[in-house]
Amino acid sequence: MNIKTQNKKSKYQVYKPPLRGIVMDGRNKGCFPSMNYHLTPVSSNAKTGPIPVTTSSKATCWKGCPFYGNVCYASTGPLALHWRKVSEGGRGGSFAELLEKIKAFPKGQLWRHNQAGDLPGEGSRIDAKMLSELVEANRGRKGFTYSHKPLTTANATLIAYANRNGFTVNVSANTLLDADKVALRHPDLPICVVVPEGTPRRTTTPAGREVRLCPAERKGSGINCANCKLCSKATRSYIIGFTVHGTSKKNYAAAVAQ
Repeated sequence: MNIKTQNKKSKYQVYKPPLRGIVMDGRNKGCFPSMNYHLTPVSSNAKTGPIPVTTSSKATCWKGCPFYGNVCYASTGPLALHWRKVSEGGRGGSFAELLEKIKAFPKGQLWRHNQAGDLPGEGSRIDAKMLSELVEANRGRKGFTYSHKPLTTANATLIAYANRNGFTVNVSANTLLDADKVALRHPDLPICVVVPEGTPRRTTTPAGREVRLCPAERKGSGINCANCKLCSKATRSYIIGFTVHGTSKKNYAAAVAQ
């Protein structure tokens, strides 16, 4: 399988992923028959703003993620109910149907992949074929997302491919120290990090890397994903921080201490 290539007439880069360690059978062999994907054409979430957002089945999430379960922000509230219905097949449809909807977005459309869920592929793995199709469907549009899948060589290679080809995948760090470790190993990947309450809006990691807290967290600012767009910038020089909030904050310290 060849992920979409670049020639002299295209800005998209030549990329042939190494076969070893990368899952590429995707939906062709039906290895994820229970996977479901949902598109909300216009989000009603105040922090997201009125842009399209998707939701992927919980089976896409890595169970080794320290936030899996009761720390993940998507595990409580109305989003949790929606996510459960998508994961159980009560809402949404196939990955192929999702791709067609993304292709129908206007050129330049900003959209967020996965208000809940992770990159295509079961658990810890990223399915290379499915990700390449997602990147291709997004061509000319401004999709962005976040991933808490482990940064194995295979996964990091695929995430880097997506970022080089117009689909921004922010890798998630659990603490400021963890963000330093991720940045040291993967200096070209955009990073987001969860930070505790009380963290200054501008701060640094232990190694001195710049961290800017999500502007949409500032009450009364009128800033949201639709007009901020920082997370859609794959080549930014700083890390974006998200303050742990809601019922999740009670379990955050214990989760990152493990």
